[in-house]
Amino acid sequence: MSRGVPGTVRPRAKLTLASIAVAFAAADTYVVVLALPDLMSGVGLSADQLQRAAPIISGFLLGYIAVLPLIGRIADVAGRTPVLVGALILFAVGSLITAAAYDLPLVVTGRFLQGVGGGGLVPATLALVADLWPAERRGLPLGVVGAVQELGSVLGPLLGAAVLAVADWRYIFWLNLVVAVVLAVLLREARRPPWSAAVGLLAAVALGLTLTAPQRLASDVTLGLPFVPFAGTSRLATPIGVATLVLGLVWAVLTLRRSQVVSLVKQVDLPGALLLALALSGVVLAFATADPERELMSPAGPWLLVGAAVFAVALVAWQRRTPRAIIPAGLLAARPAWGSLVVSFLVGCALIAALVDVPVFARTTQGGGQLAAALVLLRFLIALPVGAVVGGWLTRRYGLGLITGAGLALAGAMFVVMTFWGRNALDHFAATAVLLLCGFGFGLALSPVNTAILGATPPANHGLVSALVVVARMVGMLVGVSALTAIGLRRYFAIVDDVPSPNELCPAAPASCRPFVDALRDAAISQTHAIFAGAAVCAFLAAILAVALLGRRGVVHT
Repeated sequence: MSRGVPGTVRPRAKLTLASIAVAFAAADTYVVVLALPDLMSGVGLSADQLQRAAPIISGFLLGYIAVLPLIGRIADVAGRTPVLVGALILFAVGSLITAAAYDLPLVVTGRFLQGVGGGGLVPATLALVADLWPAERRGLPLGVVGAVQELGSVLGPLLGAAVLAVADWRYIFWLNLVVAVVLAVLLREARRPPWSAAVGLLAAVALGLTLTAPQRLASDVTLGLPFVPFAGTSRLATPIGVATLVLGLVWAVLTLRRSQVVSLVKQVDLPGALLLALALSGVVLAFATADPERELMSPAGPWLLVGAAVFAVALVAWQRRTPRAIIPAGLLAARPAWGSLVVSFLVGCALIAALVDVPVFARTTQGGGQLAAALVLLRFLIALPVGAVVGGWLTRRYGLGLITGAGLALAGAMFVVMTFWGRNALDHFAATAVLLLCGFGFGLALSPVNTAILGATPPANHGLVSALVVVARMVGMLVGVSALTAIGLRRYFAIVDDVPSPNELCPAAPASCRPFVDALRDAAISQTHAIFAGAAVCAFLAAILAVALLGRRGVVHT
């Protein structure tokens, strides 16, 4: 049996469960976008303090991206299923902390752990596909996994709207907790001693009680003593908080075998993984903490990028010294391998324009709120998983570069059409067709890119390279949203500077000057046009490079 394949009789059933977990984690990203206003209110932030809430989003992205290469490498050493179970446990703990959080730092901590767990599911699942199918047949199952992941982005807003319609925002994360625990139990590879599960359950209950501090218990004269802080007001610095920490440590000791920990330390380049995580963190924080409507990167962005560059240089120096580098020498030497990362980065740059600016265009031209704009984007998102399955199916008949290039060229052409959209474009079916074709084009590229890098690298590194593809795409999305928004803002301000003031246009009633409002709306539409044009350039460039770099098969190692 291939390296990392669980020694069970039902590995494909585990792949199904892993795919469900990937979809649910993907859905959680979009659920939070809808729940953000209520979540801010729940931790004491007002609606005008959106900038203070930015760590809720950036914390998730930081966990999702920065730790991903390390998790991918662990999946190569420890096996796919243990990493899947561990990622689900982290996701569950993060969900529990977020659901019970009473302040912003706890929410950010919970979201960070959710990001680490949710992100860790993807490379382990992709590597599991590579273990179960030979190189020439894994395109379709990779397409199915990609489709399931993108399906999460479709279901996320619907799930969030359904939960928020009947319950508090915290129930979103309680639901996450339940689903993650159930999937982890179903996926577990080997039975642990019964006391290990009992201690883990007790630790989870204690953590929930610590954070929520139920009024009936905390206010009781006797039962409330464990909830009295040693100092200050922190609920963690209490007797029950300390007991939770002790129970967590005991559970870790009972669950993690000493031989496994020693093996991981010996085989995984922890210093290299730390340097890579710090470099990626600098990039993530430089762009994720910026206000895309006003700035290319955060005020501290230049310094964060300098720090990222320093850590990157240190990583290169370390990689040359250590015999067990986090990214082994020559791993990405094959053209389809490094080509997949380049194409994935450019796909992220273009894809983010649709995810962010299609809703912006909808709000600008049609009004309405976040939900109405999300429903417009849904037309694009529905076609993504369909394209992913079709792209995976086509990999057995046509070259990887050809399929990827055709899909991205189609997406780029649809972006070109979007640059000519007027105020009433979304009222016509033609706009729906454009969004469907654009999403379908992006979907076509998902499986061939993953197939190319998995085929061009040794099986012993499939977890790591799967993580690198995801990281490249996510970093591309972060850089793309900032760069393209900067281009759009430049167009916007260039137009606005030439717009006469309301006093000049409507001297009789400047306060209600309709021509001035229309001029600003036209400037905002031109801004999205510029962003769509930039996305088209990225998509076309990615298409050209895909044809040139991914090749006909992209298979070197089998």
